[in-house]
Amino acid sequence: MTRIVVLGGCGGIGRFAVRALASGPYFDEIVIADVRAEAAKAFAAELAGRRAVGVGVDAAQPASVHAVIKDASVVLNCIGPFYRFGPPLLRAAIDAHVKYVDVCDDLDPTVKMLDMDGAARDAGVPALVGMGNSPGLANLLVRFCADTLLDTVEGADIMHIHGGEPEEGAAVIKHRIHAMLNDVPLFIDGRLITVRQLEPSGQAYVREVDFPDVGRYPVYPYPHPETITLPRYLPTLRRATNLGVVFPLSYFHLTQDMVRVGTCTTEPLLVQGQPVVPIEFAVAHIIAERPRLLREAQIVGPAGCLQVQVDGKKDGAAHTYVFSMSSRSAGAGEGTGIPAAVAAVLLHRGEIDRRGVFPPEAAVPPLAAMSLASEMLRTLGVASGGDSIKLVHVGPDGTRKESALPI
Repeated sequence: MTRIVVLGGCGGIGRFAVRALASGPYFDEIVIADVRAEAAKAFAAELAGRRAVGVGVDAAQPASVHAVIKDASVVLNCIGPFYRFGPPLLRAAIDAHVKYVDVCDDLDPTVKMLDMDGAARDAGVPALVGMGNSPGLANLLVRFCADTLLDTVEGADIMHIHGGEPEEGAAVIKHRIHAMLNDVPLFIDGRLITVRQLEPSGQAYVREVDFPDVGRYPVYPYPHPETITLPRYLPTLRRATNLGVVFPLSYFHLTQDMVRVGTCTTEPLLVQGQPVVPIEFAVAHIIAERPRLLREAQIVGPAGCLQVQVDGKKDGAAHTYVFSMSSRSAGAGEGTGIPAAVAAVLLHRGEIDRRGVFPPEAAVPPLAAMSLASEMLRTLGVASGGDSIKLVHVGPDGTRKESALPI
């Protein structure tokens, strides 16, 4: 019997991955594993007839994880924050000799997991890291250009926005804070540099972007791993940036302000005799303020857009391709969970043929992923910008042509 285990299957991303996996006969059984065991069982009950079961798992306890994944065909890891749980859960999958996929978009754990490549190869385990939206779909669009549209890829600028989701959990907000506190790598003029999002070095790379179906917003340097993985697999690349934002801006700026005033540290403070961890207060405050900020900005539902600009040459002439995949009704959960589910199915089918630890651009076939994503989207009835990726091509003479890439 084929079995996929979705770690964190009740979370904001895991739920969408589970629903995508349940949309077709991809596995005999879907195991929804979550620290909230009763919620996992209730979610499985919602999917009656879809071969789902719910179980409890404690990601901080290796024995608990091993008991859940030991008989799996594939493990899909959606438990964050990945800077805490990514490497140990990958290690558990390697030790259990189980195929692995995750949606890690944190830089530092990605580096640590890529360093586990040798161990995964020795175990014969394929481990695909960062297969969501950005990273994930973004990497595949750059790879598609390299394989199909251009002779050489010289620049890749990845820009993303989302917002309006019904809720955001503490792990998501801590991930965002982590991005604001730490170095952001950018690949500029053929070399890796680091900037800080809230400092002048990072502000120099902020740019305004028109996102279809969402609007015009500033985007800020983000420490997503594409800037370090794409240059490894595209030797002609000279520039790779990752820039993002969350709307409404008042909500995003609140998080930035909490970081600026120093309330996102982990050393406890005594407040009226009680120890308080500043970042826990900051996260609780951000969560408490979110409904008001969404209401004041008149945000009534989720939306999002991934935009990828790829520059390069074909027959010696310069070309630019701009891909935009947007939705007025789907947010980060769908945009991340569905690509992860696609990759898990492709990995199970053997259409991703590689051992070791690797990012999407190293082994995921872009057209196969797009075809399966289209199949899942149709079954789920999820809006996806007209079931296509908007594509703008700017030729050597500056001529601009708009088309669509089917998904």
